[in-house]
Amino acid sequence: MDGNKRWVGGDLQHPDRDPNRRQLVAQAQEPFGAILSCIDSRVPPELLFDTGLGDLYVMRTGGEAVGPVVTGSVEYGPMTSGTPLIVVLGHQRCGAVEAAYKSFRDGNPLPGNLQAIVKALRPAYEQAVREGGADPVETMARAQVKLTATDLRSNQDLAPLVGKGALAVVGAYYSLDTGKVEVLSGAPS
Repeated sequence: MDGNKRWVGGDLQHPDRDPNRRQLVAQAQEPFGAILSCIDSRVPPELLFDTGLGDLYVMRTGGEAVGPVVTGSVEYGPMTSGTPLIVVLGHQRCGAVEAAYKSFRDGNPLPGNLQAIVKALRPAYEQAVREGGADPVETMARAQVKLTATDLRSNQDLAPLVGKGALAVVGAYYSLDTGKVEVLSGAPS
């Protein structure tokens, strides 16, 4: 979050981004966090948290949609090297969430494998419909973050790490307008 404060304020340090760091991490890595975020080109985790080479595992899918391969990728750091943090990062004006919302609302499936993203976002859509609100797409995007973080937190392989305090699974939301990341759920105490 300190890196995000630097991003918001324009006081970037660009840590761990030089040939010395490249050499240091060439043989092994020990990232301090894993980020599951959207594919959106405006939401690059390494930049908005002002991190560098070897600092984060980053997985990106449309609308933070998950399936076995993605979940396995998120599990990799915590289960193999003790990475203590997973952040599920949604964002404002998410195109994937908006497309899924409209697909459900209008009953029009999306073409090709885009429908797999729509299917993965169904629980968030259903929650957004129940909650209502002025902007149902934003409600759905926030719901997707919280649901995914909750699912990861209770995952059979990650739950024991969470239970003993070795892993925090945080849901967060990025404002495209301000650059600020807001924690929605799971912040460590």
